[in-house]
Amino acid sequence: MSNVAQQGRRGTTVEANGVNPVPDSERRGKPRGLFPVWFAWNISILGVSYGIFVFGLGLNVWQTIVAGTIGYLVSAALVGILAVGGPRTGLPTLTQTRFAFGIKGNRIPAFFAYLSNMGWKVTIITLASDTGAHLFAKLWPSAFAKSDGSSTTPALALWFVIVLAVTMTVAVLGHQLIMKLEVWISWVTGVMTLAFLGFVLPKIEWSHLGEAHAGGALEFVGGIIMAMTLVGLGFLNYGGDFARYLPRKSRARGVIGWTVAGLATPVVIMLVVGALLVGGDPKLGNAAAADPIGALTALLPMWFFVPFSIVIVISLVSAAITGMYSSGLALMSVGVPLRRSATTAINATIIAAGAFYLEFVSTSFLATFQSFLSLIAVMMGSMGAIQLVDFVRQRRLGWNTDMANPRGHGGRNGRWTAIASLVVATFLGLGLVTSSDPNFAKITGFLLTQSARDGVFGASGLGIVIAMVIGAGLYALLTFGLHLDPKPDHSLATDTDTDTDTDSDSGAARGTAGPAVPSRDIVGHGAADLTEH
Repeated sequence: MSNVAQQGRRGTTVEANGVNPVPDSERRGKPRGLFPVWFAWNISILGVSYGIFVFGLGLNVWQTIVAGTIGYLVSAALVGILAVGGPRTGLPTLTQTRFAFGIKGNRIPAFFAYLSNMGWKVTIITLASDTGAHLFAKLWPSAFAKSDGSSTTPALALWFVIVLAVTMTVAVLGHQLIMKLEVWISWVTGVMTLAFLGFVLPKIEWSHLGEAHAGGALEFVGGIIMAMTLVGLGFLNYGGDFARYLPRKSRARGVIGWTVAGLATPVVIMLVVGALLVGGDPKLGNAAAADPIGALTALLPMWFFVPFSIVIVISLVSAAITGMYSSGLALMSVGVPLRRSATTAINATIIAAGAFYLEFVSTSFLATFQSFLSLIAVMMGSMGAIQLVDFVRQRRLGWNTDMANPRGHGGRNGRWTAIASLVVATFLGLGLVTSSDPNFAKITGFLLTQSARDGVFGASGLGIVIAMVIGAGLYALLTFGLHLDPKPDHSLATDTDTDTDTDSDSGAARGTAGPAVPSRDIVGHGAADLTEH
């Protein structure tokens, strides 16, 4: 084995694969390896705040627990199903969506998926920076705290630079280092979170849990939908990014099961804790709306607050790293001819601008966060629903990765059936959801009456589910009902076209139908060397 290969196995070199199919010779691991990635991403006290947010829709404690659990499991299952495409094709999710949308048409969902990823990174990195700055304000108030005890701007800026630098560095190094780190982070954050629960569970005011009134049917549905947007729907666009290194014949049941377990287990536990806490102390809900993490760490003694704050930062950074990695792939899938190091620099600039808005422009973290989730869920949910339907077609065609190539080499520039379905679903979805952030509100709710906007329908988020159903239904009708399903196009392929992966165990990565083309063509139209040698 070469030194480069050995270093790659240790995760000490920059990952060579971009948005090309991972060759079979580089496949490794078992589906259970997906568990720590998703678990580390979601084992955070932010999950307690999620439970508080769902409760805030007007549910009682038990409705919150049931609705949130249903929402988490359903959305995590969607992520798991989409993750199966990773080992079957070796492609990142946002490259595999070219099968449905075409190489140029795919730029639409890939671009919005990229924005979705950036929005999550803004939120996570801002929270990590706030937590670190709050820690400094507690330890050294003379230097890092204002007169009211809150963090100073220099403290926030310092921690923002630290968090962003660490996130960028690990994200650039790539998949293998991420997979190794996530295992350790899962253990550390898991143990410390259990200790956190030991401190806060005695603070639950059990005698007050029954005081909250039960919500109606629409509020309950709204709780399910909010839980879906908090956890699963935001991950639909990169479910397969970490599964694509698994062997091609990895069992679908294992990929789905370990993905769901890693995603749902920590957030369901945190949901229950959050619901019990806020059910006994409604004032905690208002505090969490303004500062989701600060409101909860205020319940801790100082000696535990310090190490736990550090662990919170680590867990949030781990989530930011995996998201930053996928956002680089998303940008490459759009067709930007840059290496991952350059795309990461672009990401950092966008995150800085978003963090500035969240810290200094937005008047409510919760309002902005919920509005962002609704907007993204409409687009990502519709895209994911269409991709799920297209999995039937992809399987029938033998998961042929030629369909991700340019027109004439197995792929299409655009497949209007998927694009039209996405546009219609997104338009209707945006028109049927509402936003409590005044800036986001300008592009939502335009199909609702004022009473519907202010009522239960507007608060429930039903527009998200309606958009997903319409997108999937319209695409299924056009593709399978009306048979508007053009087959892979090899009209421009020649006998001299060769695959860069010609060895026996990786040649199949190109698919089963038609001649193959060089991997740079599958990567992106005119995008140079995106596989990052």
